[in-house]
Amino acid sequence: MGKRLKDNLTSDYITAANSMKSKTARRRIVAYVESYDDVFFWRMVLSSFENDKRYFEVMLPSKTSLSKGKKQVLMNLVGDNLGEDMIACVDADYDYLMQGATKTSEKVITNPYVFHTYVYAIENYQSYAPSLHDVCVAATLNDHPVFDFEGYLKDFSKAIFPLFVWNIWYYRRPNFADFSITDFNQIIETGHFSIQGASACIANVRKKVGKRVIQLQRLNPDAKESYLALKEEVKQLGVTPETTYLYIQGHHLYDNVVLPMLKKVCDKLRRERETEIHSKAMHNTQMHNELSSYQHSVQGVDTILKKNIGYFASPQYQRLKEDIEHFLNPQAKFEDKAEEHESHNNLPSSECYYT
Repeated sequence: MGKRLKDNLTSDYITAANSMKSKTARRRIVAYVESYDDVFFWRMVLSSFENDKRYFEVMLPSKTSLSKGKKQVLMNLVGDNLGEDMIACVDADYDYLMQGATKTSEKVITNPYVFHTYVYAIENYQSYAPSLHDVCVAATLNDHPVFDFEGYLKDFSKAIFPLFVWNIWYYRRPNFADFSITDFNQIIETGHFSIQGASACIANVRKKVGKRVIQLQRLNPDAKESYLALKEEVKQLGVTPETTYLYIQGHHLYDNVVLPMLKKVCDKLRRERETEIHSKAMHNTQMHNELSSYQHSVQGVDTILKKNIGYFASPQYQRLKEDIEHFLNPQAKFEDKAEEHESHNNLPSSECYYT
């Protein structure tokens, strides 16, 4: 047993502390998160469940150490430590799609006091396609729809989906290093983005993916049945060919796909607005004043994207909120997570084409 109070901090300890408060005091629930960037996201998630009976305190794993990360959260807090007044909130990464193939995945999907994002990470939520036009409007103050973000990310997702299934297939096996996330990211790299060349970017990705898929099929000639079964399973888990982008590595999506795209679109929208000011100004003084006012009003798209909450309407985010609602409901049966895991293991294999 630890000698310091913090070494013995458990959900039971917080429950006991709550019981010592007045009857009108709100119940405190501690929510541990992975890193600084996660604090705001989980505060937004949990704040909607606060009322006159309870409140959440979002914290990093340790106040005395700078160590962070999912493993730190899980290894230090799972088991007897977590409970009704102490929960862990983490990025799903591949753990959700691994469906218990690793110890960490098992904890993430079955522990009733561990909540995950369903999508790979918070960056995937921030990159939610239906919200990206609004991000551009906020950054440029120009509501002209000059690019189809949803269509582009849908086409990108469909292009990478066959290879994404292969990546999950490998990560469910001991030889996952033979086709790592890094390998996958290199192949789905879109390269230099331009609005006019968006279709060419997708075509190039599709070509690279097709080439690699053929190589993987040749390297794994007996994998057809397991591949097809996994393909149907990930669809059941929510990954469709049109939404694959939500489940790939968040930093790669954010830094290499979405942000470069948004910067190009926002540059076009700003130039469009500035050209309008030039054409409508009655004289130079008015033009300079209007340009100065506009330029002081706009913001960097990267700043806006970090604060994007347009994903609130996404099915994945709603599913996350349903999990928390289930947890807070005193009638909730926490065994449902484990039962759902078992049902996914018994999914029928697919009869569709091996793509």
